[in-house]
Amino acid sequence: MTELERRALLPDGLRDMLPPTAGFEADVIERLIGHFAGLGYSRVKAPLVEFEEGLLSGAGAAMSGHIFRLMDPVSQRMMGVRADITPQIARIASTRLKNEPRPLRLSYSGEVLRIRGTQLQPERQFAQVGVELIGRETAAADAEVIVMAAEALTALGVVDFSIDLTIPTLVPALCDALGFSDEKRDELRAALDRKDAEVVQRLDDEGQGLFGRLLSASGKAEQCIALLLELDLPAAAGAERDRVADVLRRVRAAAPSVDLTLDPVENRGFEYHTGVSFTIFPTGARGELGAGGRYISSVNGTAEAGTGFTLFLDTIMRVMPEIEAGRSIFLPLEVDADVARKLRHDGWITIRGLDIVDDAAAEARRQGCSHVSVAGEIREVGKG
Repeated sequence: MTELERRALLPDGLRDMLPPTAGFEADVIERLIGHFAGLGYSRVKAPLVEFEEGLLSGAGAAMSGHIFRLMDPVSQRMMGVRADITPQIARIASTRLKNEPRPLRLSYSGEVLRIRGTQLQPERQFAQVGVELIGRETAAADAEVIVMAAEALTALGVVDFSIDLTIPTLVPALCDALGFSDEKRDELRAALDRKDAEVVQRLDDEGQGLFGRLLSASGKAEQCIALLLELDLPAAAGAERDRVADVLRRVRAAAPSVDLTLDPVENRGFEYHTGVSFTIFPTGARGELGAGGRYISSVNGTAEAGTGFTLFLDTIMRVMPEIEAGRSIFLPLEVDADVARKLRHDGWITIRGLDIVDDAAAEARRQGCSHVSVAGEIREVGKG
């Protein structure tokens, strides 16, 4: 390895984004933000780094193990590099925008950095785009964000995906009703996460088989809900079940063709969520397209209900339709600037020559242009 190659190496999970991919990502972000704006979601921007106590307050506490920490040489206080933008939006809503009328609809985009990647998402730095709907704890609010996520992906040309609903509060509510000890809760939670039916059955004596039936009730959403509605659940657990049934009904009415699945015991990745949550998976591709759900934002003693979702640009770009190259034209040095301006107004990408060339078509090909201007005429450039 040469010295130059060694200097070009990047840490695991980090990468350079080159043309045309970087420009394509920026375009996708703006298209998504524009889609959200059309639904009344106003854009906000949070800093990449902030003081640790602010970054980890409220819902952000669940991200403590994911953030890089550094000392601010000015204030001598610990800071963190954000690993997720949702907690920052919750902080902004509870402080800077606390007097704005509710519900508060906000959108955002930005880069996040995590200490380590996952098997599904090995990237440690990636772009997030998302929305938060703050100040309403209703099934209508839950359904709005789920439908919005589906419609935003469809508008980008991503059509093969499924939305997997979950209820991370259902198992804790059932454990509370049955009086499970902390040790038994942890053992049951681990078995449910592993989908270990044998261990779940062994621990399920007091639940009379309820946890085993919950474990088996995963798959197509409508079929799962039908199974869940047959269960005689304690009041709090039954309310969680009824809530997801209501959300499902509303989502299906607004987006009848979206592929919806349900896993009532899934919890991993939803540690700070307090209600109906979801993950969006592409068909036949690695990673998650997005994730979201309900949470409680608690900043400086102010608690507020919120729901929203985050879309992951790296996965989205892997499954989007192939990038179409824009119409680009090479303009020799002698072409008038007014001609160039008119071409750009008409949608062309103009590449101006910086030197006199003998063969304008060859120079156009060299610079990757599809067309060239010759004697006032626009000509298509062959591959040569």
